[in-house]
Amino acid sequence: MLWEIEIAPAANQVDREAARVLSECHAFGLDSVKSIRSARCFLVEGELSEEDAQRAMRELLGDSVVENCRVMKPGSDKQNGEALLNVLLKPGVTDNVASSTKSALKELGLNVDNVATARKYWFNGDSDQSELDRAANRVLANDAIEQVIAGPLQMDSIAVGSDYTFELKTVAIRNLTDDELNVLSKEGQLYLQPAEMQTIRARFQELDRDPTDIELETIAQTWSEHCSHKTLAGRIKYVETQEDGTEKTTSFENMLKETIFAATVEIRERLGDDDWCVSVFADNAGIVKFDEEQNVCFKVETHNHPSALEPYGGANTGIGGVIRDPLGTGLGAKPILNTDVFCFAPPETPYEDLPPGTLHPRVVAKGVVSGVRDYGNRMGIPTVNGSVFFDERYLGNPLVYCGNVAMIPVDKCFGNQQPGDLIVAVGGRTGRDGIHGATFSSAELTQESEHLSGGAVQIGNAITEKMVADVILEARDRELYSAITDCGAGGFSSAVGEMGEELGAEVWLDKCPLKYDGLSYTEIWISEAQERMVLAVPESTWEEFNKLCTDEGVEATVIGKFTDDKRLSLKYGDNEVGNLAMEFLHDGRPPVIRDATFAIQPAQPLNAPEKDDYTEDVLNILGSLNVASKEWIIRQYDHEVQAGSVVKPLVGINNDGPSDAAVVRPVLDSNRGIVVSNGMNPMYGDLDPYWMAASAIDEAIRNAVAVGADPNQIAILDNFCWGNTEKAHTLGTLVRAATACYDMALEYVTPFISGKDSLNNEFSYEENGEKKTVAIPSTLLISALGQMPDVEKAVTMDLKEAGNILMIAGITKNELGGSHYAMVNNLGGTESSMGPPARGNATPGYRATAGQVPTVNPAAALKLYQATHACMQQGLIRSCHDLSEGGLAVAIAEMAFAGGLGVEVNLDNMPCEGDCNALVRLFSESNSRFVFEVEPGNVDAVKAAFGGVAVVEIGKVVGGDSVSVSAGGGNVVKSQSDSLKSHWQEPLRWG
Repeated sequence: MLWEIEIAPAANQVDREAARVLSECHAFGLDSVKSIRSARCFLVEGELSEEDAQRAMRELLGDSVVENCRVMKPGSDKQNGEALLNVLLKPGVTDNVASSTKSALKELGLNVDNVATARKYWFNGDSDQSELDRAANRVLANDAIEQVIAGPLQMDSIAVGSDYTFELKTVAIRNLTDDELNVLSKEGQLYLQPAEMQTIRARFQELDRDPTDIELETIAQTWSEHCSHKTLAGRIKYVETQEDGTEKTTSFENMLKETIFAATVEIRERLGDDDWCVSVFADNAGIVKFDEEQNVCFKVETHNHPSALEPYGGANTGIGGVIRDPLGTGLGAKPILNTDVFCFAPPETPYEDLPPGTLHPRVVAKGVVSGVRDYGNRMGIPTVNGSVFFDERYLGNPLVYCGNVAMIPVDKCFGNQQPGDLIVAVGGRTGRDGIHGATFSSAELTQESEHLSGGAVQIGNAITEKMVADVILEARDRELYSAITDCGAGGFSSAVGEMGEELGAEVWLDKCPLKYDGLSYTEIWISEAQERMVLAVPESTWEEFNKLCTDEGVEATVIGKFTDDKRLSLKYGDNEVGNLAMEFLHDGRPPVIRDATFAIQPAQPLNAPEKDDYTEDVLNILGSLNVASKEWIIRQYDHEVQAGSVVKPLVGINNDGPSDAAVVRPVLDSNRGIVVSNGMNPMYGDLDPYWMAASAIDEAIRNAVAVGADPNQIAILDNFCWGNTEKAHTLGTLVRAATACYDMALEYVTPFISGKDSLNNEFSYEENGEKKTVAIPSTLLISALGQMPDVEKAVTMDLKEAGNILMIAGITKNELGGSHYAMVNNLGGTESSMGPPARGNATPGYRATAGQVPTVNPAAALKLYQATHACMQQGLIRSCHDLSEGGLAVAIAEMAFAGGLGVEVNLDNMPCEGDCNALVRLFSESNSRFVFEVEPGNVDAVKAAFGGVAVVEIGKVVGGDSVSVSAGGGNVVKSQSDSLKSHWQEPLRWG
């Protein structure tokens, strides 16, 4: 029997869900929608009487005090002249609420077979039908995972799955032409290159047989850009045209190894016995030394394409997946903090400007933030650092970077699986969610992706992962397994394939626990269903390991064993469905061979006229989206859980100033701390990707040093998100950025310890019969992991006390190219395709074409950072803020309103190089600069500590809230800190 249990707000309660939907409808211009009622609904199926359903409603599902609850048969709704729309998850999509509800109902003794959830909305009956359709598609549901049913639900059963009849399938590839191979690659969602498809064809011609479907899928997952990083590791002929027209040619056999990897190798050789790296680019996360008992892991991933289709699920599983990376590093690390960086299109993008197949940026932003929030908070992991960037080029392709830091005992940093070890799957069950996720992530998005690749979207369950993490760490300490990895991109195919690369593996696919019946052996193998880990468990410890998991309510299943034949054997019952040589799987892919070009352009004049008063410009920059407060996002995250956070995302007298970096104390009985920061500015890449990458590295290090990190022990991670690198110029920008990474890492002695790339971040659609493609700006995120001996010496950016002296450290240059001043004034750039940018509203379509992009002098910067750290260790610096977006003007404004104090600043004595008028001194975004707050009696000591490094007095802290900046004898900025703060907080105050 199937029952529908409907739960709606009582008449005296606010229907907040209805209010939200009505507001969104009006934002989309759906003016015929005047009123909405909402309800949540449980569909419960089993041997249940109506009284059983009533009991379920009373004792578990509803609250009669504040809700109206009723039990009915599906389809018995009375619409009363209203238009009813029901929203349900599509069959097979993970429904975590339904799963937990089913378990709870069973504990009540009810005979429940299936549970599903739904949302119900009643619209005013005279709503325009076309507007209702738009509300269904754009406000109520996401077609990638949800369906909308109009009118009363008419259904007899909600059972998912069906009986599966085994049938071995092969793919006739040996006689396909090259063109037919390309069709197979695209239509089969393999997304392999022509040379790769030809290599596979040749291999099976040699074997005198066609591949089974599971063999072809296994190769595609392993060879995907997502899993093998084949472009960065490819053979590239790079031709760089210099400013004088001469050409410089560089040939890379493996660009990744010759740039980013090479820098780390050289640094470690230089450090010798003082090398503090433990494991780099060899496991799921990088590991560096922390203290005598613990090391620290760091990994940052991207989850872009899934988040474009289903923002909540994409971001939810993005953070869940990156938490599993350190958990699957060595023998398992304990997660202690999360980070996130998002790139969205402008939230005020008009609905009519959306290309077909895209979600509105506000929907994307809210979904992504909710996904990260729910996963991190529910797992009890603080989210302590991040950034948000806006640009209209992210419209069809938002970027979602998620990171995790974890602690691991010094003797648990390496696994060592052996032949004969059991292959054990731990955690969530396998379903159709996430199929083709790895290959899908390697392809260009189109307006059809939502329909063709919806199966690539997974839905996570943080509670399951929390249980898995706890069991894994307990089993680790009992030494019950020999190796571990997470089950992420490619599912079992990648996890088992990678663990067994040097050994061999035999997998019994019919043993894998499933969410529902009906999955084929191939679907089981490549599903990316979440919350799964794969372990190598010796037979001698299996019984104890299994009992531990059972006692903790975590499912553990033996699905195979490791062998010594260096082959991957896949079985379903008595049938062998796949057999591949590990050598071909991991080393058989032909190298990517591509040409890359880049022409260095001389800086064009910016032509920025001087003004007498720049107050309005300061307000506009503070109110621009890329500078404005991200408080709406930050306050949704728990950054206090685990009790280790020292410097938090928001600081100051009211805890609403923008912190430069996070400081966390991972071991609560020790004062030793971890510092996490990031650096990114895609706008600089429009002018020169080399200096964009150099600036990102400098900014990440600078932010870490600003709160107290030791500049001599900072590790960094790279995350490249690029467009179509089959285009020579696009690939050239990537090569130039990677070259900067090599140069800067060596100069700063900051080894790369891990990284990830996400390519083909382009969105294509048709408009009036013409194909249009929008590529993201070349976007490099640099994440920094620093350390500090004593967290009690951490420094924050808010001003502390009137009478203290303000000092600036570092050289200011005429470097306004790609600056926020240029953006808000639309100088030296192109206008947005959405029209001229609104003043103070982020100018999201701006493209920098003129002005000198900020450069970096790493040798001078490192000296400055070392001197800064020495002063902080002596307690000479009360507050410190780095100069970045908006330059000095924004930095002092933020310091003032964060501290609830005023400032008086004079620009005349600033250390400058070249043509530095008041405009340049205020708004240049030159790298490697800080503003310090210093007690008057410590000014000379700070100057002495800096030696020959430029550090001078520029003003003082005053009582009240007046922010005054003068130059050449006159005021150029005059405002109140409250006014500055309100402009900064307003743009993203979404409630």
